[in-house]
Amino acid sequence: MRTNVIILIMIFVFTTTISGFSQESKPGKEIKTVKIKASMQCGSCKERIEKNIAFEKGVKDVVADVETKIVTIKFRSDKNTPENLAKAIEELGYATEIIPEEKTDIDVKKE
Repeated sequence: MRTNVIILIMIFVFTTTISGFSQESKPGKEIKTVKIKASMQCGSCKERIEKNIAFEKGVKDVVADVETKIVTIKFRSDKNTPENLAKAIEELGYATEIIPEEKTDIDVKKE
């Protein structure tokens, strides 16, 4: 009886590990980063955006910077899009502009 339980646990651990590897290698599940310029003015705006956008589908990380007015969002590309994330910020009451990937941090700070 005891060996049966041990064998079942080993099978469960092995299959869980295998399925975890196969999920990560599937196409379309890559993590992307989008930078969105938002009309936030203060620390409360920053917190509001970070807390609310963190609950959007596929979002892995959100960092809002009040000084540069840029929200950097890491998300799963198969779960969400930059346009949907910008719209979610707009629904909180902030004007937004998606920053093209080609622009560097230096270009963004000059604007």
